[in-house]
Amino acid sequence: MKDDNTKEDFLILKGDNSKINRVGSFTEKIGGGNPAGVVICDRQISEDEMLSVAKKVGYSETAFISKSEVADFKVRFFTPADEVDLCGHATIAAFHVLYKNHIIDEGKYTQETKAGVLEVQVEKGGKIVMDQALPEFYEVIDSKEICDSLNITSEFLYETMPIQVLSTGIRDIFVPVKNIECLNSIKPDFNKVSEISKKYNVTGYHVFTIDTLEEATAHCRNFAPLYDIPEEAATGTSNGALSCYLYKYASEHLCGFQVKVIDECRVDKQYDMKFEQGYSMDSPSEISSKLSIRDGKIERIQVGGFAVGIE
Repeated sequence: MKDDNTKEDFLILKGDNSKINRVGSFTEKIGGGNPAGVVICDRQISEDEMLSVAKKVGYSETAFISKSEVADFKVRFFTPADEVDLCGHATIAAFHVLYKNHIIDEGKYTQETKAGVLEVQVEKGGKIVMDQALPEFYEVIDSKEICDSLNITSEFLYETMPIQVLSTGIRDIFVPVKNIECLNSIKPDFNKVSEISKKYNVTGYHVFTIDTLEEATAHCRNFAPLYDIPEEAATGTSNGALSCYLYKYASEHLCGFQVKVIDECRVDKQYDMKFEQGYSMDSPSEISSKLSIRDGKIERIQVGGFAVGIE
């Protein structure tokens, strides 16, 4: 967190609400990653104005940065259809814009979101790493309605892991499938996906396989048509939650993947994971996560990546 002088500098920044920064998150190359809009607000603007801007931008999310009474910054996230509590790739984009405009330097900051006050760190080289809320596991869902909405049979599913609602700030349905071939062949019925998303009060589906292209933890696709997002190229919040899901249900897979013993006396561990997403959209993305474990329980979730300006 920066000192009061830095926050004061932000408050007197002469931003322009017509200025929309366009950023690709979770990539270091133009043409990859997940695009997000970022607006620095120098005055209060209404929710209707924010929604109107988000529709104009047309990306899955646009972040609006303003001053906060309880954190370094307040960040609100809008899809073209509605506001969401938290967005991982738009957080990465927002702090990338703050960093590139010399409003912040390397260091630790806090953002006030509808999912709570969360820490964000700017690492050397401009990598942005954000904290997420601790996981909450909800309903286990029968595979029939999920398979029907994805136009697949039960043979596509990875049978030893459940289809379940999980949140680290955003509720999603997590759907494990056997391999990349199964994952890439999915052609969802978006009307049915929207109906089921509404039924379970979730943003959408995060469909994944532990069959990967590179040395990654999982390969993913994300569908959120209820929020006018048919498919998303990189989903930070969902992959943070997926880290927790895999720790609970697939520890045998994670045990061989970049485990660091933090404190040998307490046998505490940190899992460094990597997720592939966006390949089905020709927009390859890489999302990293850190899962800190204390006495067998998840203590902290961090998700991060790089970003590049699109325009």
